[in-house]
Amino acid sequence: MKLDNKKIFQTLNPNKIWVPVLIGFSIVFAMFYFDPSVNANTLKGVFDASLPWIFLAILVILFRDVGYVFRIRKITGEALTWQRSIYVIILWEFASAVTPSVVGGTAVAIFILNKEGIKLGRAIAYVMVTAILDNLFFVIGAPIILFFAQGNIFPDSKVLESSLKNSLEAIFWVSYSLYAGYSLVMAAALFYRPRVFKWVLIKIFSIKWLRKWKHDAQEYGDQIIEASKELSGKKWNYWWPIIIATIFIWSSRYLMLNALISAFVPLNFEENVIVFARQVIMWIVMMISPTPGSSGTAEFFFGEFFAQFLTSYTLPTSILWRLLSYYPYLILGAFFLPKWIKQVFFKKKQKKSKQDVSGN
Repeated sequence: MKLDNKKIFQTLNPNKIWVPVLIGFSIVFAMFYFDPSVNANTLKGVFDASLPWIFLAILVILFRDVGYVFRIRKITGEALTWQRSIYVIILWEFASAVTPSVVGGTAVAIFILNKEGIKLGRAIAYVMVTAILDNLFFVIGAPIILFFAQGNIFPDSKVLESSLKNSLEAIFWVSYSLYAGYSLVMAAALFYRPRVFKWVLIKIFSIKWLRKWKHDAQEYGDQIIEASKELSGKKWNYWWPIIIATIFIWSSRYLMLNALISAFVPLNFEENVIVFARQVIMWIVMMISPTPGSSGTAEFFFGEFFAQFLTSYTLPTSILWRLLSYYPYLILGAFFLPKWIKQVFFKKKQKKSKQDVSGN
């Protein structure tokens, strides 16, 4: 597999941060302009937030980032230092923030790990493992949390009328089935029969109208085989910290919003469970969004899912939610990217030149 550096740097472009920012703020402005219940006093509601709960929300999102850094370091067998792990996560999150959620930052993540000195086969394996674990958290965790929510996961609102609500439920369960199927197939391919997976893939893309993608399918099959070799023989002491870190990461991701809503209105245990569960649905909606980092989609659907808890505090809470969970990664990525390029490309070239000169 060869990484297309040009395409990667087109994704890792600091100038792209303005696209999701403009989309997000446009949706917020539209909500402000067209909703008669939203006015200047509504925005002032942000100052009614309880500071201890805001502090807890920030703390929880920081815990999530610590979990990401810990997990990537453990997945790579501690080949990355803590500092390099932080760089990898920041740039990975930045790539996810500036690309449509349905695309994600997988190729960029492989590129970053490879430039950090990890062999390409291992980089592919590590990124695939994170994707499978993240999907499995959703596949296994969703039915559990939805059971505890007792069916109160799809909101009743002025926008989500009966037909649209049914469509949203259908989208969720279809998406869930696709994620479950994809996760099981990829897990089986990666850990059980990679060569069988490649053979099936080639057979599928040998069909007449799919034949133009046959080369890509063959290359992907080779990647799976190579990644499987890198992961074979790993013991439980390798896997259990990674699995626990994944649960910790996603729980922190969701609990941040629970803390943020609690900063404006008190939530009882049942309401906390419902807020947590609805974020599972929100995650699916955001994952199929065509906009970078689900900009606009997230802001719009936030109100539909959580307005019943927040009433007049819906808009300020949605703004704070995105300010804490999304926009920091755009800023951090734009700040750290030039430093990372200088460290990874220019310093290595200078070091190599010095070695060549001393060798002569």
